[in-house]
Amino acid sequence: MSIPTVTQQTLARPPRSPWQDALYTLLRTKSAILGMVILGILTLTAIFAPLIAPYEPDQVLIGIENIKMRSGPCIHLLGCPADRPQHILGVDGNVRDLFSRLIYGSRVSLLIGLSTVGFAIIIGTLLGAIAGYASGWADNVIMRLMDVLLAFPALLLAIAIVTVLGEGLTNALLAIGIVSIPTYARVSRASVLAVKELDFVSAARAVGAPPSRILFRSILPHVLTPLIVQGTLGIATAILDAAALSFLGLGAQPPMAEWGSMLGAERNQVFTSPHLVFFPGLAIMLTVLGFNLLGDGLRDALDPRLHKM
Repeated sequence: MSIPTVTQQTLARPPRSPWQDALYTLLRTKSAILGMVILGILTLTAIFAPLIAPYEPDQVLIGIENIKMRSGPCIHLLGCPADRPQHILGVDGNVRDLFSRLIYGSRVSLLIGLSTVGFAIIIGTLLGAIAGYASGWADNVIMRLMDVLLAFPALLLAIAIVTVLGEGLTNALLAIGIVSIPTYARVSRASVLAVKELDFVSAARAVGAPPSRILFRSILPHVLTPLIVQGTLGIATAILDAAALSFLGLGAQPPMAEWGSMLGAERNQVFTSPHLVFFPGLAIMLTVLGFNLLGDGLRDALDPRLHKM
């Protein structure tokens, strides 16, 4: 049995940093790579939507083309008659190109996910960090408020908030962000409670550093890992909640190209024109799947306890 030898090149190789090790692990996870591919395609689609979409998302084709309402997909290369207008995914009940509306809808979905989760992470992290570091009455007040918000189902609470604020995408985003705050507050508080007892924090107190400096300079950078993972998974949840609100008519309002509102507008045509329901639903499913796969991969990569030896 041969014994492996350690070469000088191996000894001279500098050790990887924790972030490099996490990236290496992430790129070895097939599910995470699949999620990144899906999200990469979604991002490129949103950026280059005007170049990809053959029509404007709100362009009504009556009078421009001889086409019927809710016509199905038509691709000339796949046998569609040459005298019929070509629409890759068909047209909707207002005679608008469905493919173009799906392409522009990717912009709205990314806006929903990033804006709501960004708002929730900022507010939730600050509240949780203050509660965990200050303890005492501040911890009790903040966390009891979070418990009250968590006592309600998230979607029902979002519906109630939108009902009070009024219909519209902006109010829907605000409602989804508010109901997501307790999740990040609890994650932040738990991480701060674990970090604030470490030696380097005690050393900072010993040299007379003010509490604000200790919290924001010494503690918060060490609690970002679970927040990044939770945020990635939270984007998928935010997109689903926004689609549900739009489906109910409380989110994005016509004629905005948003996948949930497109589903809600054509929900009664599921048997007569199934393409109008299938393709927006497929777009939502793939986007949520991409964020979930990436979130699972990040969790495995950033948690050293899950690394395979």
